Amino acid sequence: MRSEPTPFEGGPMDGRVLPILTGPTGHPPKWYEIPVPTPDGPPTVLLYERVPSGYSKRLGLQKGWKYAFRPSGTKPRPRWPWTKTPRPQD
Repeated sequence: MRSEPTPFEGGPMDGRVLPILTGPTGHPPKWYEIPVPTPDGPPTVLLYERVPSGYSKRLGLQKGWKYAFRPSGTKPRPRWPWTKTPRPQD
């Protein structure tokens, strides 16, 4: 498998660059979870979200990816098109 050096931004991993395995599309995973063990109780999970690292000036092409810290520690729920709330009838 191919890996890509990906920088981390924010949180305890700020400024570090780790080699992250890419998927079949060549992109790193959308979410990166880092379990941190605690002396008592379940481990704390640090959550990082994949965001674009920047865009080129001339053509506006994306330069790559970076991981941004998500302090809430929760992923957003998937929004499926068939689970929309029904609109009230007038």
